[in-house]
Amino acid sequence: QVQLVESGGGLVQAGDSLRLSCAASGRTFSNYAMGWFRQAPGKEREFVTAISRNGGSTYYADSVKGRFTISRDNAKNTVYLQMNSLEPEDTAVYYCAAALGSTPRYTTQYDYWGQGTQVTVSS
Repeated sequence: QVQLVESGGGLVQAGDSLRLSCAASGRTFSNYAMGWFRQAPGKEREFVTAISRNGGSTYYADSVKGRFTISRDNAKNTVYLQMNSLEPEDTAVYYCAAALGSTPRYTTQYDYWGQGTQVTVSS
């Protein structure tokens, strides 16, 4: 098993940047593809971005492509989400998730989830 803990959320203004971190337990971090999802009140959890086990492949939702960047440091057991040009529509709880052996884009395909971190973007 792996435990995930997100951090770095907060309240920012539109146009600002924010970097989220997700720290994973265990020495098998490199076995997992990692993803970021977000969920706003009253809405379904949606895919934001994902990265393959070795970081060679990344995927982004159209809504964040060009603004958000996912990266990972397997030596630190950490995945990051760099968010630039934030918009009020980005306001949500952001979750990191881990999946074995693939880089899926759906919530049901992930095996482990963090507790989430709140990102609020004001206009």
